[in-house]
Amino acid sequence: MGSGSLLLTVGQELPKGTPMKYFGQELNITTYNLARMNLMMHGVSYNNMVLNNADTLESDWPDGPDAKGIDHPRSFDAVVANPPYSAKWDNDETKVKDPRFGEYGKLAPASKADYAFILHSIYHLNKNGTMAIVLPHGVLFRGVAEGKIRETLIGKNYLDAIIGLSANLFYGTTIPTVILVLKKNRENKDILFIDASNDFEKNKNQNNLRDEDIDKIIKTYKERKDVEKYAYIYQEIGGSQYGRFHNRYYRSCSCCRCLCVLEEKPTD
Repeated sequence: MGSGSLLLTVGQELPKGTPMKYFGQELNITTYNLARMNLMMHGVSYNNMVLNNADTLESDWPDGPDAKGIDHPRSFDAVVANPPYSAKWDNDETKVKDPRFGEYGKLAPASKADYAFILHSIYHLNKNGTMAIVLPHGVLFRGVAEGKIRETLIGKNYLDAIIGLSANLFYGTTIPTVILVLKKNRENKDILFIDASNDFEKNKNQNNLRDEDIDKIIKTYKERKDVEKYAYIYQEIGGSQYGRFHNRYYRSCSCCRCLCVLEEKPTD
């Protein structure tokens, strides 16, 4: 959750007067308290925020038992996340029984929790909701357990779009990142790639996305069509091509060095 700025930004994009409630979880107690103050200072009533001071991957959020005593997970219309990149986590085999992770065949490696955060987030997404998570490029092509999870996500038709961003956009890291957009109830069977890695304003200490850069991404995402050297719709996902996104092969979209399109694997 961090300082709550991402939650506030998403809330500000909704029409004024839209009823909404903010949920977030943060491990660091100082940052957790900062988030509470940040939301209150921006006019969010205490009754409209549910913030937890806990480890997201260790302490899940049940909604409380229903009349039959079943503890259901919380479900959200929108899930946004910018978790710590490639953080370590406890991937003890007992977590295979955790409903957030169990149906994907593998656990995210202990040295890289990126896919654990993805699976936690999508578990709490309702069937008509939209999820966006910011992560390093490694989530597109790392193999073994992460490749298996990625294959399952694509097989479920959850992955809607991949948006490549420039380096040095976020505080505390200079690496380039991607936004993964996921939905559970997609009608499309393709994946949209957007390469926004060259669209930014360079400042002394940090790059920034300008309003026109953001508008271009949103417009391209909504229109969902090929744009030369900027966006590409990958139509056929399946078989031997499930596993990796890589920069080795180019189509009509000349994407950034680590985004591009699905890697073509040789056939026998």
